Amino acid sequence: MLIYNVTIKVNWVINDAWLKWMQEKHLTDVMDTNCFTKYQFVRLLEIDEEEGPTYAIQYYCESKALYNLYIEKYAPKLRQDGIDLFANNFIGFRSLMQVLD
Repeated sequence: MLIYNVTIKVNWVINDAWLKWMQEKHLTDVMDTNCFTKYQFVRLLEIDEEEGPTYAIQYYCESKALYNLYIEKYAPKLRQDGIDLFANNFIGFRSLMQVLD
């Protein structure tokens, strides 16, 4: 099992609109690709929030092939959707992790 983690720091100016978009549109769009089995959406605590809060979304993926499909076929458009709506009011980084039992 792999976890595709996306961590995003959001400017306070867009926080409410961004949260609504994430919960009502973006997360559904990502899950509709059928590349992930589930996700977890969290807010980081005990960090500096002067410029805005930080969130993480962890998407669970059963194979590297499905992850690669997502990255190659779906990610560019879905990332662009966020940029088109919120411009430079957020910054994110992504990582791929392997679940160890």
